[in-house]
Amino acid sequence: MAAMMATRRPRGDEDGVDGRTPLLENHSVESTSQVPVWTARRLYVSHFLSTWNSRVFEFGAVLYLARIFPGTLLLMSLYALTRGLAAILFAPIVGQYVDTGNRLQVVRVSIVSQRLAVAASCVILYSFAVGLPLCYGGETGILVLLCFLACIEKLSSIMNMVAVEKDWVVIVAAKNHTVLVTMNAQMRRIDLFCNLFGPLFIALIDGSSTKAAIMVNFVMNVTSVVVEYYAIARVYHEVPKLQEPKHEPRPEAADIDEEQVPKPRFARGWRRIHGLFSKTAENFRTYFRHRAFLASFAGALLYFTVLSFASQMVTYLLSVGYSATQVGLARTLSVGFEVLSTWVAPWLMGRVGPVRAGLWLSSCQLTTLIAGTALFWIFNGKPGASASSLMAGTILSRLGLRGFDLCVQLIVQEEVEAEIRGAFSSVEAAWQNAFELLSFASTIFFSRPEQFKWPSLISVAAVASAWAAYTGFVYVRRGHLLHPFRRTTEG
Repeated sequence: MAAMMATRRPRGDEDGVDGRTPLLENHSVESTSQVPVWTARRLYVSHFLSTWNSRVFEFGAVLYLARIFPGTLLLMSLYALTRGLAAILFAPIVGQYVDTGNRLQVVRVSIVSQRLAVAASCVILYSFAVGLPLCYGGETGILVLLCFLACIEKLSSIMNMVAVEKDWVVIVAAKNHTVLVTMNAQMRRIDLFCNLFGPLFIALIDGSSTKAAIMVNFVMNVTSVVVEYYAIARVYHEVPKLQEPKHEPRPEAADIDEEQVPKPRFARGWRRIHGLFSKTAENFRTYFRHRAFLASFAGALLYFTVLSFASQMVTYLLSVGYSATQVGLARTLSVGFEVLSTWVAPWLMGRVGPVRAGLWLSSCQLTTLIAGTALFWIFNGKPGASASSLMAGTILSRLGLRGFDLCVQLIVQEEVEAEIRGAFSSVEAAWQNAFELLSFASTIFFSRPEQFKWPSLISVAAVASAWAAYTGFVYVRRGHLLHPFRRTTEG
């Protein structure tokens, strides 16, 4: 009996991220107070302002274009497509800058560039709204400029997200896993609040006057930059670890000699471009070979879905007879489940560890979506019953979705080395945007409301694939999915 007890592995061996050490330890309550209250609050304020302005403009730009250019979806589609493609192509380059640049400088650049892009976009949109006369071909040129500014805004948003959520939060938490879980949950609540109320706020103003909405959007961006800039600088100076370089540069002697050799300007420019894309390819290889790849990729796969209260599903629900008020209430209930996940997931991670918690929450999401989609197909031909079933399954799935996302975020934060966090997370963001574009492609191909069953089925298949990928990650990490049966004898 004693020998059997001696060979039994401790619980932490199975719950840890690496299968050897527990990711969430039993810290005392006092350990959560290691981060000064005002430091955490300033970080939250900066994150709130960045997320709020990003969500307001992201949704507002769609409304502005729809009002200014009625009767066509082409401009809005090109605008959204350009933003998505920019994220796919250039997010890894943004990640390189996050990894190599000074932490404060990186975040400041992301703040200023995002605010300037939004402010300039608002000026252009306002000029269209008031009917400012343009020369021949001027409208096309300005629309191209508007798409370019949208790309800058999107990449700046990614830069801020990667720098703050994937790097700063980890450093501020000072390797205290309990604090890190708490901060992640709080940051996610801020995201959900902005996702719900940001679009609602600007939509209410736009309903009265598009010009007023654009002006409010402009003023918010210009005035908030000072507060955000100051708050993030204070956090940087209050946490000495943030001021330390991520890694020491180690230039080779041969490289130094080669740099000192004068070369034509074209050759130097070509070499920089070639080096940039070579580094991007290297970042993708690093991402695929990393031990956290399957968990991260599973999270990215979940963006390949129309089963969320975004434009595609909202359009479908409106087409089958739901009112805007009913859809709004359903969306609010959905966000309620997402907010609930920010308490459920940390509690579950504290009980069984983030790896197993992720598997449970992913299974919860998949199960509810399968049930809702199955009823959607069963009641095909009865729009009210089928749409209600799909909507119910989608609402319930948000608990598992956001909880799983928190688990994956914690795993990536702990697993990925500090010197490649930016590159890893930006490649992850590129995949997220790629899968999101594929979700739009599914509704472009199956564009009629009666064909929505096919995009919904594709979405469930994508979620099932994400579950399978994460299950593989769990099996590789822990060596099993279920606790093996241990036979005991009484002596």
